[in-house]
Amino acid sequence: MATGPDRVSRVPPGRQQVVLGALLLDANRVLSIDHLIDAVWDDAPPATARRQIQICVSALRANLASIGRDDAIVTRPPGYLLRVADGELDLHVFTALTAEAESLVLAGEQARGLALLRQALALWRGPALGGATVGRLAAKAAKLDEDRLAVLETSFDLELSAGGHRRLVGELSALVAQHPLRERLRSQLMLALYRSGRQAEALEVYRTARELLIDELGLEPGTELRRLESAILAGDPALAVGADAAPAPPTPRPAPAPPPVDTVVPLQLPADIGEFTGRDELVARVRGMLARGGRATSVVALVGKPGIGKTAVAVHVAHLLVDEEFPDGQLYCDLGGTREHPASPADVLGRFLRAMGIPGTSIPDAEDERAEMYRQLVARKRMLVVLDDAATEGQVRALLPGSSTCAVVVTSRTRLTGLPGVRVLEVEVLGHDEALFMLSTVIGADRVQAEPAAATALVRLVGSLPLALRIVAARLAARPGWSLAWMLERLSDERRRLDELAHGEMVVRASLSLTYDGLPVQVRRLLRLLGALDRLSFPTWVAAALLDVDLFEAADLLEALVDAQMLEVVAFDATGSPRYRFHDLIRLYAREQLERNEGEEQRRAATSRVVGGWLALAGEAHARVYGGDFTSLHGDAPRWLPPPSTVDTLLEDPLQWLESEHANLCAAVEMSAEQGLHEACWDLAVTLVTLFEARCYFADWERTHQQALAAVRVAGDSRGEAALLCSLASLHLSWSRARAARELVEPALRTFEALGDDRGVALARRNLALVHHRLGDLDNATPLYLAALDGFRGSGDPVGQAWVLAQIAQIELENGHQERAAERLYEALDICRRVGNQRVEVQVRYRLSDLMVRQGRHWEAEEELTEMLSTVRASGDTVGEARVLHKLAVVKIALADSAAAETLLREALEVRERAMDHGGAAETRAELAVVLADRGDRATAVGLLSRAISTFAERNMGAARLRAQQALERIRTG
Repeated sequence: MATGPDRVSRVPPGRQQVVLGALLLDANRVLSIDHLIDAVWDDAPPATARRQIQICVSALRANLASIGRDDAIVTRPPGYLLRVADGELDLHVFTALTAEAESLVLAGEQARGLALLRQALALWRGPALGGATVGRLAAKAAKLDEDRLAVLETSFDLELSAGGHRRLVGELSALVAQHPLRERLRSQLMLALYRSGRQAEALEVYRTARELLIDELGLEPGTELRRLESAILAGDPALAVGADAAPAPPTPRPAPAPPPVDTVVPLQLPADIGEFTGRDELVARVRGMLARGGRATSVVALVGKPGIGKTAVAVHVAHLLVDEEFPDGQLYCDLGGTREHPASPADVLGRFLRAMGIPGTSIPDAEDERAEMYRQLVARKRMLVVLDDAATEGQVRALLPGSSTCAVVVTSRTRLTGLPGVRVLEVEVLGHDEALFMLSTVIGADRVQAEPAAATALVRLVGSLPLALRIVAARLAARPGWSLAWMLERLSDERRRLDELAHGEMVVRASLSLTYDGLPVQVRRLLRLLGALDRLSFPTWVAAALLDVDLFEAADLLEALVDAQMLEVVAFDATGSPRYRFHDLIRLYAREQLERNEGEEQRRAATSRVVGGWLALAGEAHARVYGGDFTSLHGDAPRWLPPPSTVDTLLEDPLQWLESEHANLCAAVEMSAEQGLHEACWDLAVTLVTLFEARCYFADWERTHQQALAAVRVAGDSRGEAALLCSLASLHLSWSRARAARELVEPALRTFEALGDDRGVALARRNLALVHHRLGDLDNATPLYLAALDGFRGSGDPVGQAWVLAQIAQIELENGHQERAAERLYEALDICRRVGNQRVEVQVRYRLSDLMVRQGRHWEAEEELTEMLSTVRASGDTVGEARVLHKLAVVKIALADSAAAETLLREALEVRERAMDHGGAAETRAELAVVLADRGDRATAVGLLSRAISTFAERNMGAARLRAQQALERIRTG
C-alpha cells in the first residue's frame, strides 16, 4: 500500500492481503464479516474465523496508520468499510482513464486517447491483487488482469495505426510468450514485424501459433489471423501504415433514409421492467459490446441459472440501445429452450420474415432458404435481434444476421461457446446492496428502513436470486399490512420455502422445473440425490458415491448440471477436479424431487455410500498422520473408497485435507445421525478427533459426538456409546476438566470390559489414568497406565504404547527418577520414529526437554524446543505450538533472558486464547505474571494471576490454583 513515494507499507502475504483485496474491490461499500470469511476460506472456515478476520482488520488498520490513513477502515454493521477518496484507488483511476480514452478515440482524437491508455497501464505493477490465489478473490483478480490485457491490446492497435510498429516488437514478443494462445496479440506482433521489414519473422509467428493451437486445442487459427497471413504472403497494400482503419473509431453512421412506404420496421421487444435495478457494470459491458460494431455481427450470450434475470438484462439493454444504435428495428423471440418442444429455427425465421413484411406465400419452405432471405433483408440495416431462452448453438446459428451492422443478444441456461464470435457473459446473483435497493424500489424504502435486519435476512434467505426476490417484493407490495419479519418467518421453513416463492405467474419452482424436466434421466437422478447434501461445496467423488459409478462418469454428469446452470463450480481440489455447490433454492428444489422420486431405501443407500466415502478417507488420513490405524476404534459400517490414485493425491498432506474438508466431514456426521446410520456416525465422529485435537476444534468435537451419541443410543449400540464417551473424556481432559472426564470414561471402561474389547479397554484405562494424573493421584494413575500399556501391546498399538510410556516417564520425573524416565522416553521415541508418528514424537520430545531442564541442560533443552517449534508450526499443531512456546519461555527464564521469556509467553497466550484453551491460557498467564513481576510490572502481574486463579477454580485445577495463589501472595508481600 502507498499514499505517496515516501509513504509505503508492506502487507504480509496470506489472510491480510486477501481481506485488504476484498475491501479494496468494494471500496466505499460495507462488506460483511461473512463476506470476508468467504473470501479467505471459501466454504470451510475455522471456528475462529470471525476472530481471525477481526485480527486481520486490526493489523491492516495499523499498517494504514503508518502511511497516514488510520481512519481508512471503518466498522459498520455487519462488517467493515474501506474509505477511499476520488483518485486515491488505482483501480478507480484505471477505469476512469480507460473510459475517457475510449471517448477520445471515438471522437477521432487517437493520440490523446493513446496517451491516456498508456497512463492507465502505467498504474499496474504486476498481477491484480498481487496474484491472489484464493478461490473467490482469484476470479475477480483474473477479470482485472483480463481487462488490463484488453486495454493493452487496444493501445497497441492505436500505436500501430500511428506508425509505432518498431517500438512495439519487443513488448509484443514478450507478451506473446506470456499469453501464447491470445490471437489478437499474435496478429499485432505479425503486423509490427511486417511493417518493420521482417516478413519472414511475421510468418514464423503465424506458423508457431498454428502448431500450438492444433497441438493444445485441436483448432486452426481464427479468421483474423489466417487473413493476416494471407495478406502478408500477398504483400497486400492495405497492411501499410495508415491503411489499417481497425483502431480508428467507427465513422458516424448516417441517419437511415426514410423507408419506402411498404417497408416494415419490426418493433418486437417486450416491455422493459420498471423496477430494474443494479447490474450497472454488466449492463455497461453488454452495451459496449453491442454498440461497438466491427467486421462481424456482434453476438453476446447472457448465461446463468434459472431465475437469475437473464431475460430482464437482455430486454433492458435492448431498450437502452434501440433508438440510437438500432433504429431499423428489433426482432425478439422466446426460443423455448427449457420447454419440452423448443422452437425450431425454421419456425422462428418464418416469424421474423413475416415481421419484416414478407407475406406468408412468399416465405420459402426450406430452412436454409428462409435463412438466406432473412440475412438478405437485414443486410446493411442497423437491427438488434434478441433470442431468449436458447437451448443449443444449432437453434441459434441460423438466426444470426450476416451483417456487421446488426447485433444479437442471446439468453440461455447453457454456455453457447460454439457460436461464431460469441462473447459469453455470466449473469450472477444480485449484490447485497442491489438486492436491498430492488426490494426498496418495489415495496418502498420506508418499509425496508423500518426493518433493516429482516430485509437483510430476506435477501440472504433467497440467495439474492432476482426472481425469488421479485416474488417476495410483489407479495409484500400486495399486502402492505405484512411486516418483513412475517414474510421472513413464512420463508424460514425450508420445507415450505418454494411454496411461498410464488406470486401470480412468477413461480420459482416452475422456473426450475423447466430446466429439470429437460435433463437426461441419469442427470436428473444425480440432481435429486445431491439434494440430500448440506449447503457446502463438494468434490467429484461424492457424486460418484451417490450413484455408485466411476469418477469420470460422475464428472460428466456433474458438468451436465453445470451446463444447465443447476450447479456451479466454486473451486478446485488437490487433484485438479472441480468442487461444486448449489444455489440454496436449487438445493431445496433438488431435495423436493428427492423425496418425491426416490424411495427411502434408495435414499438411505446413496447416503450410506457418501458417508462411507468420508469415513474411508478420514480413516486413511488418520492412519497417515499416526503412522497406522492406531489409538482409534472403528465400527463395521461399509466404506466407499475412491480410486487409489485419487486417495493418494487428496491425502498427500492428510491433516490439511481434514482441515479443508472440515465442514463437510462434520456435516456427514450429522447426516448419518439423521439417517440412522449409527455405526458410520460414531466411527466418523471419533476418527475426526485427529483433526479436532490438532486444530483445537473443541466445539465441533463436542457437537459431533453428541449427535452420534443420540444416534447410537436410539440404536442400542453400546460399543459405539462407549467409544464416544471415551473420546468425550479426552475432550474434557483437553479442557482441564478431569472430574467431568472421569464421569464419562468410567462407564465406557465397564462397557469395553463387558464386551471384551481389548483396544477399547486400553484406551479407556489410558484416559482414566490421565484423569488421576491430572488430579494428582499418582498412586492410582501409575497402575492404570501400566495396565493400558499392556493392553496396547496386546492389541498391537505401538502409538498407544509410546503415548503411555511418555506419561509414565512424566510420573517418574515428578518422583525424581530421572534415569527411569529417560529409559521410558527413549523407548517411546524409538517407537514413534519406527512407525513415523510425528505428532506423538513431538510430545515425547517435549517430555525429554523437561528432563533436560531438570538436569540443568538448558542449552540443549532450548535447541530441542526451538526445533520442535518449527515442526509443530509447519504441521499446524496449535496445541503443540502453545505448549512448546510455554516450555521454551521457562527455559529462557532459567537462562536469565526474561525479555525473551515474556515475548514467548505472550505468543503462547495468544495461541491458546485463539484455540479457546482456557485452562492452558490460565497456566500461561500465571507464568507470564511471575516474569512481569520480576521485571517490575507488579500491577499487571497481579491482574494476570487473579484472572488465572479464577479460571483454575472454575475448572477444578487445584494444584495450579494453589501455585498461582502462592505466587500472588509473594508478589503482594514482596
